[in-house]
This record gives sequence, C-alpha cells and structure tokens, in this order.
Amino acid sequence: MPESLLFSQEKKKLLEQCQTIAIVGLSNNPSRASNRIGKYLQSEGYKIVPVNPNLEEVLGEKCYPDLQSIPFKIDLVDVFRRSDEVYAIVNAAKEMNIPAVWTQSGVYCDDESVKLAHDNKITLVENACIMVEHKLLMK
Repeated sequence: MPESLLFSQEKKKLLEQCQTIAIVGLSNNPSRASNRIGKYLQSEGYKIVPVNPNLEEVLGEKCYPDLQSIPFKIDLVDVFRRSDEVYAIVNAAKEMNIPAVWTQSGVYCDDESVKLAHDNKITLVENACIMVEHKLLMK
C-alpha cells in the first residue's frame, strides 16, 4: 500500500476516534481561519475546547489560557500557532497524556518536536488543515 494512502487512513482513524479537540490559538474573529475551522468541527459533532490566554469564551465554549488548565480529557490538540511554539505544545500534550497533536497548514514541527512526539507515542500530523482533511476523509 502506498505510504500516502496509509497516512490518509491513519488520519481518518484519528478523526473517527477523537471526540474532544483543544484548539490552541482559536480566535473569536469570524474572519480568521481558526474560528471558521472551530465552527466547522463543532458542526461535525466534535467538542471543541478553545485555548487562548486573551479570551474568556469562543464559539460558546469556555476558553482556557493553556492546555495545562483544561480539567478534562482531550483527544487531540489542533495548533494555530507559530512553528516555533510547537515543541512547547507537544510537551504539554505529553504532560497531559493527550494522544495526538495536529498542526494546521503552514505550521511545521522541528526535529525536537517530532522526536518528543515519537518518544511519547503521540500521533503528530503536520502542516495539514484538519477541516480540509475531514472533508476529504469523512464525507
């Protein structure tokens, strides 16, 4: 089986299994991609958890200042932050036993982030829009 097909199957399995998605960098501005994608994920039945230290609520959900402040289980972290912030987010996911981190289009993982995720069995999806992938794989 071609590697790209296998990778698509892994992403599909991840999207099928997760229920609660923390969105790091979710904006309350409807013109921002993070807001549109958060709204889309809600409409598809996912529980979204906004992570933004500057906001109290986004899309009707309580906003948390960081991943470590979330008092319940998260299945996946969707990252709308700069690439140089990914390592800290993967590390927080490790500390909280979050099994998957997904970085949006244009957000890349450095070697240390990839190694940290691999060493801790965290599934890492890099530089891919979760909404585009969901539409392709789940419809």
